[in-house]
Amino acid sequence: MLLTISSTHSPATDLGYLLHKNPARLQTEELSFGKAHVFYPEADASRCTVALLLEVDPIALVRGRKGPAGEGGQLQQYVNDRPYAANSFLSVALGRLFSTALNGRSKERPELTDTSLPLSAKLAVVAARGGTDLVRRLFEPLGYAVTANGGLLDERFPEWGESPYVSVEITAVKRLQDLLTHLYVLIPVLDREKHYWVGDDEVEKLLKRGEGWLGQHPEKELIVSRYLKRQRHLTRAALERLTAEEPDAEDEQEGGNTRDEEEQKVERPLGLHEQRMGTVLSVLRGLGVKRVVDLGCGEGKLLRYLLADPQFESILGMDVSWRSLEIGKERLNLEKQKARIDLIQGSLMYRDQRLSGFDAAAVIEVIEHLDASRLSAFERVLFEFAHPTYAVITTPNAEYNSVFETLPAGQFRHRDHRFEWTRPEFEQWARAVAGRYGYEARFQPIGPEDPERGTPTQMAIFSRQEPAA
Repeated sequence: MLLTISSTHSPATDLGYLLHKNPARLQTEELSFGKAHVFYPEADASRCTVALLLEVDPIALVRGRKGPAGEGGQLQQYVNDRPYAANSFLSVALGRLFSTALNGRSKERPELTDTSLPLSAKLAVVAARGGTDLVRRLFEPLGYAVTANGGLLDERFPEWGESPYVSVEITAVKRLQDLLTHLYVLIPVLDREKHYWVGDDEVEKLLKRGEGWLGQHPEKELIVSRYLKRQRHLTRAALERLTAEEPDAEDEQEGGNTRDEEEQKVERPLGLHEQRMGTVLSVLRGLGVKRVVDLGCGEGKLLRYLLADPQFESILGMDVSWRSLEIGKERLNLEKQKARIDLIQGSLMYRDQRLSGFDAAAVIEVIEHLDASRLSAFERVLFEFAHPTYAVITTPNAEYNSVFETLPAGQFRHRDHRFEWTRPEFEQWARAVAGRYGYEARFQPIGPEDPERGTPTQMAIFSRQEPAA
């Protein structure tokens, strides 16, 4: 079985530093079930590809094996798909040969571990018990562009149906650690089988590797069940812990309230919150939209403005925090407004069909709370999958921070902010996103203007461009 991972990062050979594998030589490791080889088909400054080739010994698989090994008869022990279709053997090889990168460490280039790189991974053959649709359901919510090719078991006998074997390529701008983690977990999930005993330690391994993404994945129940070989007591225990550890619990809400208070304390002398909401509302009115979704709605601050205007006939608010939504429902008196508004729990990281069909999406003071490595997933969720006619995004202008007397130099307005962009940085990002997804971006300042530093809030208005006839 063969896995290749490619990067066009400059210089692309940084991939070798992350993997702790020298591109100049072949490396081979003996495993209990065969041999694993790591080599580089290409390695230059513009493009680097590492290949993991796993040679599974079918004799070694059954030597000394008891019980379940004999299922299907002795012939099946020696003639099966284990040596060539990606499965749990490949996950074990990944964990063994790429353990340093999988754990997010790099001795020589530690700064690379947190760097998002343009990456693509190809599986020549994977056993996907669920076909190409399952491949997409597992990887697309994580922000990958997916190419999966399958076919009939035998074209002469179409009644036999689709083959479970597909070739897969996934592409994204991500940390290498994230890509390896997703492959490590999801390859055996696709196969729906594991070659080794699954016990309590597998629950711990899954929760460790699933930290930060599995709890919010729309297919988390399927992933957990298949990873744990459908053992109900293990599956139930893992799901209960995932639910308990999700970041939308009460602690997150209390932290969110504190962070809101911090930013408002900085911005309150300017009345910036009211100006921001009023400007966004004015823009949405001017666009003539009727159906609006507020992504990252929190407790419903923008939603209150939208509800007060009869132009907006259908309103949806989405937030990851269940507690925030419960507070919002009370403040908005949702029971009396059901005909016009709904609130749902969801993540900006995962594709969600409920976000489709809206005239406009508002993302107000949200993107700066996202890790830079996750921005690409958010971009796809909003511009590719939800695909509204318009999108309005606001974010702080970092250049203006020096104007705030109460804000220490070099400090963000929120301690939860992952970044704060200057005007050129925001405009560069917005134009690049617009170009990728068929939109046009224009910009509008919000708040009092400083001659040199601009305004405290910057806003981009994205308009979807219709394809030429």
